[in-house]
Amino acid sequence: MKAIVLAAGYATRLYPLTKDTPKPLLEVAGTTILDFIVAKMEKVESLDEIIIVTNNKFAGHFEAWAKDADYSKKLTVVNDGSLTNDTRLGAIGDIQYVIDSLKVDDDLMIMAGDNLFDFELTDFADYFHDVDTDCITAYEESDLNQQKRAGIVELTDDQLVQSFEEKPDQPKSPYAVPAFYLYKKETLPLFKTYLNEGNNPDAPGHFIPYLLDKKPVHAFLFEGKRYDIGTVESYERVKKIFENK
Repeated sequence: MKAIVLAAGYATRLYPLTKDTPKPLLEVAGTTILDFIVAKMEKVESLDEIIIVTNNKFAGHFEAWAKDADYSKKLTVVNDGSLTNDTRLGAIGDIQYVIDSLKVDDDLMIMAGDNLFDFELTDFADYFHDVDTDCITAYEESDLNQQKRAGIVELTDDQLVQSFEEKPDQPKSPYAVPAFYLYKKETLPLFKTYLNEGNNPDAPGHFIPYLLDKKPVHAFLFEGKRYDIGTVESYERVKKIFENK
């Protein structure tokens, strides 16, 4: 298994904090967001390489981080060549860029580089191996306003995904989907097909309904908190939560 950490955004909503520092390298309670994610990935036995895909502006920052890091997994930084927010490849474009650049032919864990979370990735990987299908993650979101800002899935009793809708006006279920995915290696060619058909290259959730038309997908239901850092206010709030922990 390989892992891709999506870190090629410019995080303009967090300016000035991210004007010269990539969001995944912001610190929370004495460690970076990226270190928090990679420490969780370290525990997944089948995972042998962690790939950070970034842009030309911040590639040097991640290369310096990787040089100083002390992890057992291989760390690889991939520069997608983009220079500005307007010319970015988008998350799905970056996934395909990594697959092409590194000739990835393994099961693939994909995660956003700006999330902190309580659950263990080892449990997610175990579930993926047990059900033997592509897997997304989901959690029960009780706040209707938050549901309307998320991707929402309908699930069967055995957690098979029936439908997915991004930011619905009328959510069909309480199950929200963050950007944590596990795809089987046989699925990877579908990313290129998806892009070649002119579909949206940006948010990684756009790939899910496309995949649902072709293959079964299960949802790993996790408990505990997950924190999305999108604004200065949310960053300050998350810092306080983790400092109190």
